[in-house]
Amino acid sequence: MKLTILFQNQPLVLEQRYVSEKDTLQITMVKFYLSNVELIYTDGTSFAEKNSYHLIDASDTNSMHFKLLNPKKKSLLKVRFAIGVDSLASTSGALSGNLDPSKGMYWAWQSGYINMKIEGKSNLCTTRKNQFHFHLGGYLKPYNALRTVEIPIKEQWFDRNQLQLVMDLSSFFKAIDLKQTNSVMSPSKKTMELADVTALLFRIE
Repeated sequence: MKLTILFQNQPLVLEQRYVSEKDTLQITMVKFYLSNVELIYTDGTSFAEKNSYHLIDASDTNSMHFKLLNPKKKSLLKVRFAIGVDSLASTSGALSGNLDPSKGMYWAWQSGYINMKIEGKSNLCTTRKNQFHFHLGGYLKPYNALRTVEIPIKEQWFDRNQLQLVMDLSSFFKAIDLKQTNSVMSPSKKTMELADVTALLFRIE
């Protein structure tokens, strides 16, 4: 599976200045967990990836693609995955690999993992150095920020080396007002609203 992050219909370039009628915006960080990847076939069967926790980092091209191990060669109906880390991993203590707390995506046992980080600068922000910080996470009710995404597949046959997942980051900023909302750093009602937005950013090409 290969992931491409788009902004203004072009591959995202971190630190680049994006100019629009309303704003001049720079995105300095995009990191998130893509987990629990599952392939749903037209015959009703499915394939679930084991230990499925992929840390996607826009600054690391190696993180933007990964192999799905041993998928069945069948006609594919849809792809299902989660944005974030489930409660089981969040409460399992010190973990390794992509879930290692040293990756900078773990708050604490009480709050769990940060599902997605988006940081940058905008002329609309009245904060110090016009910065915005969105750290979306949390696994305890009522602030469980994990979101599941299902995307139908238009192509009749599936080749794991050609599956292209696209994240359109422009849609995230269209859904928020940076003048009013520019810092979300802990589980909250606003986190839930923004987590809902992140579930709409993805498509398959």
